[in-house]
Amino acid sequence: MNETSLTVLGSVLIGLIVLSAFFSSSETGMMSLNRYRLKHMAKTGHRGAKRAQGLLQRTDQLIGVILIGNNFVNILASSIATVIAIRIWGDAGIAIATLLLTLVILIFAEVTPKTLAALFPEKIAFPASHILGPLLKILYPLVWAVNLFTGAILKVLGISPDDVANDHLSREELRTVVNEAGALIPAKHKDMLVGILDLESVTVNDIMVPRNDVVGIDLDDDLDTILRQLRSSQHTRLPVFKGDINNIQGILHLRSASKLLLQEEINKAMIMQLCQEPYFVPESTPLNTQLLNFQKGKRRFGVVVDEYGDVLGLATLEDILEEIVGEFTTDYAATSPDIIPQDNGTFIIDGATALRTINKTLGWKMPTDGPKTLNGLITETLENIPETNVCLKVGEHRIEVLQIKDNVVKAAIVHPGRRKKRGRL
Repeated sequence: MNETSLTVLGSVLIGLIVLSAFFSSSETGMMSLNRYRLKHMAKTGHRGAKRAQGLLQRTDQLIGVILIGNNFVNILASSIATVIAIRIWGDAGIAIATLLLTLVILIFAEVTPKTLAALFPEKIAFPASHILGPLLKILYPLVWAVNLFTGAILKVLGISPDDVANDHLSREELRTVVNEAGALIPAKHKDMLVGILDLESVTVNDIMVPRNDVVGIDLDDDLDTILRQLRSSQHTRLPVFKGDINNIQGILHLRSASKLLLQEEINKAMIMQLCQEPYFVPESTPLNTQLLNFQKGKRRFGVVVDEYGDVLGLATLEDILEEIVGEFTTDYAATSPDIIPQDNGTFIIDGATALRTINKTLGWKMPTDGPKTLNGLITETLENIPETNVCLKVGEHRIEVLQIKDNVVKAAIVHPGRRKKRGRL
């Protein structure tokens, strides 16, 4: 009879340890679920995901039922183990039972099941939701009472469950998610997604064509010069100004001008009739805002001005889209003379090239929080306009001024830094 009793108690003890492992793994599995993956699976109709999502909507109740069950079976297991040990070893069995049960629960009911649940949360949590859901309904009065006391203690400590942060991701957190997606998202798609996230931190001033590089029609020029310019222009839209680019009269679309060129008699007034009203853009406008403004106004071309209304350059819809999808050309070096690689590993770079373009093309990290072009970076570092070819160092890069014209650095040789990451060239 005594042996039969020990056998029954031993079987019950083993069952309690299994239940303890179940509660331990369920807790870790539920808490380790990826909430965004869970939402996606629930929307696609996955039943296990729906059950788990329903339980996680009230985390306090879920933790309450798991801990009530886990503590109950652990305490009961401890009591039964003590009874068995006393029957076998007498009074010394209390210490023996405590030591042995601690090791057994630690290995088989805590560390091992929790490790498995952390590695495979969905495989543990979804089946467990079959049991946890009904168990929560059965034990709800007890869970409610426990949570009532718990909530009162939290209020005394000045903590409210309603004040916890929600699951929304910040822009930087979303950037990390995109970068950590691995092979699930192709590298080109990652660049596009990160480009979209960066639109808010980049302004029109960063991507505009500076006024020194703007090609436009000056109405003070003679008509023959203007017509030659219209026939040979490689741009779709041209600003039309009078005397100075700050005196912009309108924007001419060459598709409209092509019809005009077929006529025998042409004058400047006819050109002006084809011009659209100029659309002015403040230089500090974030790219995401300007993209929406272009879309709302059904425009593709804007004149960038500073706080005094002076023209700084031109910004187009294509410039903004390139921030997202990258250069529309497949070989930047073959289509642009601005960055020319040399056999010795250096690069001859046009002084008017934007620093952001250099960084994106070559994978460098030249400072962009100040001057926007290589010429501006050189003159700011030297604190004057160089009159002769000089050499300077900016961060990890050594820069040799190659050509100076009209108080502007036209070209420079830039040496890659020690941590250089080769770009697309």
